[in-house]
Amino acid sequence: MVTKNIPPRTGQQYSIAFGDYKAVVTELGATLRKLTYKGKDVIVPLGPDDPVTCCHGQILVPFPNRIKGGEYTFEGRTYTLPIDEHERNNAIHGYGYRSFWTLEELTETSVTQSWRVPYLLGYPFDVIVTAKRELTADGLEMTISATNNGDSDAPWALAIHPWLANGFGGYGDEIDGHNAQCRLTIPADTHVTIDENLIPTGTEPVDGTKYDLRNGELLVNQPFDDAWTDVHHDENGRVTATFVRPDGLTVHVGGDETVTSFQVCTGTGFPAYKHPAGTAVEPQTAYANAFNTGNQLIVIKPGETSVTRLFIDAEQA
Repeated sequence: MVTKNIPPRTGQQYSIAFGDYKAVVTELGATLRKLTYKGKDVIVPLGPDDPVTCCHGQILVPFPNRIKGGEYTFEGRTYTLPIDEHERNNAIHGYGYRSFWTLEELTETSVTQSWRVPYLLGYPFDVIVTAKRELTADGLEMTISATNNGDSDAPWALAIHPWLANGFGGYGDEIDGHNAQCRLTIPADTHVTIDENLIPTGTEPVDGTKYDLRNGELLVNQPFDDAWTDVHHDENGRVTATFVRPDGLTVHVGGDETVTSFQVCTGTGFPAYKHPAGTAVEPQTAYANAFNTGNQLIVIKPGETSVTRLFIDAEQA
């Protein structure tokens, strides 16, 4: 009998390190399954054979979040996508997380992977995506480039989906109590209102509401599965969300001027087996249903490339 060296079901595991940071990225979905700072989990960790629930650690391309009814119209043509959130009749989070990405380069401090969008009738656009993750003294830096290899315009949006660890661990309902001891700053003036299927219906100012997270509020007014927009970019074009844990670890998540919104999900009400012990804080280039509304949608011309730069870093008080 020949024993084969079979890799984990998530494929090859790429370990990188620099200074106080260590990370592991998988072949399947280019998933960030582990990120630590001084030995502490920055994101909720995954084992190499753990199934990914709630897309945590994954790259959401060619669209993040939801498309209503799995159908959209772009430049006069209507396209239909598979429904994969059946209880709400939505297409959700794109297709990059389902595929094995090609390794382009691996160094001690960085990993670069690529993925070509499969030829789907619902998204027949030939987009080639490259994702580089690099650890530096400043934390994890990520560059996602999308090149339109086709001969027609391509609709495009992206997000990353880190579940920031709350420092407690645990399962089920106790996670809400642990999250409530953490503070979250979302530098955004506007909350996106939604219907029962989490499809945007409009926007409202955050002033005077539980959605005003501009001053580092405790996460006591849960649940959240919401988007914030009209975000504040600094003089360098960066926007930063801040998550502060009671153990003194502060985590920053954000990106460049292409990031227009954040989605925050506390996972409240999720079954225990699929409820990561923390809060998802997701920088996005567009919020839900952008393929239909065109709101914040990126259109990549043939031969052109759209680039988004993102980051996650930590500091210990």
